[in-house]
Amino acid sequence: MSKRLKVILSGGGTGGHIYPAIAIANEIKSRYPNTSILFVGAKDRMEMQKVPQAGYEIEGLWISGIQRKLTMSNLLFPIKLLSSLWRSRKIIKKFKPDVAIGTGGFASGPLLKMANSRKIPTILQEQNSFPGITNKWLAKGANKICVAYDNMERFFPKEKIIKTGNPVRQDLLNTNEKRGQAVAKYNLDPQKKTVLIIGGSLGARRVNQLIEKELSFFEGKEVQLLWQCGKLYYSDYKKYDDRNDVQVHQFLDTMDLAYAASDIIISRAGASSVSELCIVAKPVLFIPSPNVAEDHQTKNARAIVDKGGAVMVKENELEEKFQNVVSELLESKDKQAELSKAIKELALPNATSDIVDEIEKLIDNTTEE
Repeated sequence: MSKRLKVILSGGGTGGHIYPAIAIANEIKSRYPNTSILFVGAKDRMEMQKVPQAGYEIEGLWISGIQRKLTMSNLLFPIKLLSSLWRSRKIIKKFKPDVAIGTGGFASGPLLKMANSRKIPTILQEQNSFPGITNKWLAKGANKICVAYDNMERFFPKEKIIKTGNPVRQDLLNTNEKRGQAVAKYNLDPQKKTVLIIGGSLGARRVNQLIEKELSFFEGKEVQLLWQCGKLYYSDYKKYDDRNDVQVHQFLDTMDLAYAASDIIISRAGASSVSELCIVAKPVLFIPSPNVAEDHQTKNARAIVDKGGAVMVKENELEEKFQNVVSELLESKDKQAELSKAIKELALPNATSDIVDEIEKLIDNTTEE
């Protein structure tokens, strides 16, 4: 394979699409330092900040998703799509990539569609157990589709599917060895159990409301809380940081240590979080967000729960079930061990490397042809 590769990546809108793309780019760059890498994202979305922060160039398209109700954005969608296809064609013609990689999100649609039309090999990486509209649209033209869950032939051509898992941060691989460091970092009581609450980088309103309501319940259990409430909600909940045994954080910048410090984890079920939690292998309670496309967080959580790797309480069941479920997680060593063992068996820690192996094979095969 040529050591001077040209790689174009597209994925964005949320961290769940952006961070896998960055992880793939980093792995390619580590193998082939002379590689030229270009990202393509949606203007005004978070990838336009996060990708340059990771050290890569990015071009923006005028594109957005389709809303579930009639909006001006929906009326403009056909115009935006045509504009983005034209712009993608220009970007590809100028950059001349050896391969195009899509990690989901609406910006990857026009980019990979134009790559297909120019016979450039394309590979998709689908994080969720229920694919988004963009990857389903692109599947027919893709050469390979890297997935994280079983039974994805319901959505994609079976012969194109490779189960690799989702890229995760490599610092999560040995969290069990970091317990002492984690307790010191967060100034925790090593004699008390720690419950970690994570709702995504922006936060989760319903989860935060729940934790606020259940503070006296947790106090009665004599546990300490490490609570990431998200930047959207920090001003509402930072007042509880003054309480003993409660720490409120806008954002946890050392997630490996936060995981290492925890005994029980309460989390949303975004694809990246689920993949990380499989590797961390702590007892998990998933509270999936019902407010996402195709209810894919519930499907992500269900894929783990059905194999005995976690427990799940839906938002509409919280009043009835939350305290009983958490009490069992905290008090039953058998339950803790059972969940940890089962979720660890679902981990795919070499996902990033395996995805780049597939990219290499695809480029090799194309070169040979």
